[in-house]
Parts: sequence; C-alpha cells; structure tokens
Amino acid sequence: MFNQSTNLADGKLPVFVFPTTLSFYSDDQSSHKQVLTLYNPYEFPLKFKVLCTVPRKYTVVDAEGTVRPRCCVDVVVRHTDICINNEGVNDKFRIQVSEHGQRKILGKKDVNAVLLPTKGREVTPNREDKFHALAHSSQGPDIQGQSHTDLDVRKRPVGGPSIVVILAGLVCIVALMLPQQGDSGSRLPDYIHLSVNQKLIAAYVLGLVTMLILHI
Repeated sequence: MFNQSTNLADGKLPVFVFPTTLSFYSDDQSSHKQVLTLYNPYEFPLKFKVLCTVPRKYTVVDAEGTVRPRCCVDVVVRHTDICINNEGVNDKFRIQVSEHGQRKILGKKDVNAVLLPTKGREVTPNREDKFHALAHSSQGPDIQGQSHTDLDVRKRPVGGPSIVVILAGLVCIVALMLPQQGDSGSRLPDYIHLSVNQKLIAAYVLGLVTMLILHI
C-alpha cells in the first residue's frame, strides 16, 4: 500500500494528471484548446502550480489553485501561437503540487505539448527543458475547490454523452470518494474500503470519460 507519510517527507508524492500529452493541430481549430485534469486521491488538499517551458505560446486559465481531497479539477490550456515555425516543436508543462499552506514541493508531473500540422504526425523529444511560470489568470476565487471544476466555458453541439458514459463517470467519482483501506476513522464497512490501486484505476477511467464527454 502507498506510504503517504514517507512520500510526503521525501518530496516524491505521485501526481495524477490526464492526459500526459497535449496534441494541437494547425488545421483543426477545435484542438487549439485542450484540457488537463488533475486528480487528488489523498486525504488532504493539494496546492498546484502549472509551469511551462515556453509560456508565451500558451494561455492557461488559473495556472495556480487548490484541489480538495478526493476531488479533481480541469485546467484549460490554449495554444496561442499557431504557425508553421512552431510545428513539430515539443514543449512541456510541469504540474507541481504541495500541501495546502506549505511551500515545499511534494511532487511533480511533466506533460508534453506539441503542435502538429495534422493528425498522425510524430515528433521526437528535444533538448533539456527549462520551465517558467505562466501569466496569472483567474475566473474567480475558490473555483478550484469544486468536486470537478470546469475552468473554462466550453461550447458544445446539441446532444450529450450516452447514459453509459455518464454512469461510468458517476461510478468513478463515487469510488474516489469512498474511504481508503486502513482508514480507521470511517464508519463504513471494511468491504467497501478501496485500495490505492483501485482508486488510481477509478481516477484514470474518470479521465477517459471526461475527455470523451468534452469531445462529444
């Protein structure tokens, strides 16, 4: 089982972000806006900050915020410099987290970002990256504290996801909110206490469902 206290001490707290690669396409305007979902399966709030190797090329809504325990937030990333000179360049975002109210970085996760002329093109990693802070942008206080926050208004066509997709998402959210194995403070029966691996699977599936809903 995941040793939470040890990882807090050594600064290697696992960070769960989906997806791990952002692909933008020059010929597809709808792809110029992507969503990163940050999950917090832990029992304490996490403060997060988004850095980027080339911040001038991107706009990130609420690049800093807080994720409540067993919740998740969506961070919207826009590519603002779509041109042929930027195609094939592999940039990176870094999501670093700390315990709320503390400065020490507990963990980090890198996400690749690449602009391609069209789908199906591959790129190779580039040189060692240097990360920079992004310009601060906010849509209001405490918006990151919601159970599953959409930090940007998304225009969707008429019609929504199927009932199966919605039910799958709800099951995953319930799973993430259930107590963890070894949680002696819970009044719920032991047989519905989930392991860390089960919660991670639920978080991953919820990320897939979220991406599916956003592209419907």
